[in-house]
Amino acid sequence: MRANVIAGRELRSLFLSPLAWAILAIVQLIHAYLFLIGVDQYLQIQGQLSMIEGAPGVTDLIIGQLFASAGFILTLVVPLITMRLISEERRARTLTLLFSAPLSAFEIVLGKFLGVCAFLAAMLALLAAMALSLGLGTTLDLGVVASGLLGLALMLMAFAAIGLYLSSVTSYPAVAAISTFGVLLLLKIIDLATSADVTQPGLLSYLSMQHHFNNLLRGSFNSSDVVYYLLLTGLFLALSVRRLEAERLQS
Repeated sequence: MRANVIAGRELRSLFLSPLAWAILAIVQLIHAYLFLIGVDQYLQIQGQLSMIEGAPGVTDLIIGQLFASAGFILTLVVPLITMRLISEERRARTLTLLFSAPLSAFEIVLGKFLGVCAFLAAMLALLAAMALSLGLGTTLDLGVVASGLLGLALMLMAFAAIGLYLSSVTSYPAVAAISTFGVLLLLKIIDLATSADVTQPGLLSYLSMQHHFNNLLRGSFNSSDVVYYLLLTGLFLALSVRRLEAERLQS
């Protein structure tokens, strides 16, 4: 598929960008710092936890907190990665070259989406390796770890799709980044005004990315949480395709 060519090109351009390497290094440094803090705090209270029946373990207190923090940090970081996906092509006037190539709008969007997802997967792999390293010295609940990683992966896919669409509607990467952050933040906090009763979630709770992420973070796997992220990702990819098709007709 020709989308693979676009994906490879996008991934190479990301890894050739000093900004991408700086983001990768800073994010990994922050994650490592939070990880070490979590380990230190757990060691301080380990004796007290051993006297409590059914007390949370390493998976909940260290890895769960690490993944929760990563979800917030990546909300700030992903807009900086996606902001140039299409807006920079438009500014550099290379988007018309893509339109003149034998590529459909769907292939362009899919290729750019897969390229940025591959970069985010590398970031997620480093986070997973850090978390799983605890398995060398203790027993982990691998089901909860896998559920948390799945939640992060699905959320990053949605982040990438939203960032891609907002990058397609402007020629200014900074505007795309700010707009993406605003939308991501709104989708995370949209349920703050609802009732705290999690047993009866309403419409705003279902629209909240944080609500579905929290479920997966707790190890509570529900197909509705997965479907939510897939629908959200598909919606913004479809909007991106439609936007490029409309622009191609005008050019």
